[in-house]
Amino acid sequence: MDDEPLRVALRVQQQAAELGFDWPDVAAVWGKLDEEWRELAEARHQSPQRCAEEWGDVLFTVVNLARHLGVEPVSALQAANTRFAVRFAAVEAAASTFPPVGDPGRLAAMEACWQQAKRDLKAG
Repeated sequence: MDDEPLRVALRVQQQAAELGFDWPDVAAVWGKLDEEWRELAEARHQSPQRCAEEWGDVLFTVVNLARHLGVEPVSALQAANTRFAVRFAAVEAAASTFPPVGDPGRLAAMEACWQQAKRDLKAG
């Protein structure tokens, strides 16, 4: 669908850039992202509405960074979703071998399984 929020963000940023309203380079976008992260961290002490506003600004800036890096953000997110699902499937498949929920070792065991799945996928 062409009106997905990531695509809309990309489209309006491209339109702004065509008119010259754009960051001069990728370093400036990184700086803006740092600023937005700090604002989000501050907003968590304020209200859910402020968090939502700042979270939106972070996402908008991330799309802008993707554009400056030459990355198509929707495809990149779809690929990340797929990688997560494949890796998490390995964690799910091994769930019966982990310590019980609440055991401090459970998360470490799950993380080790996750990292192994990640290595396995990279190895092919």
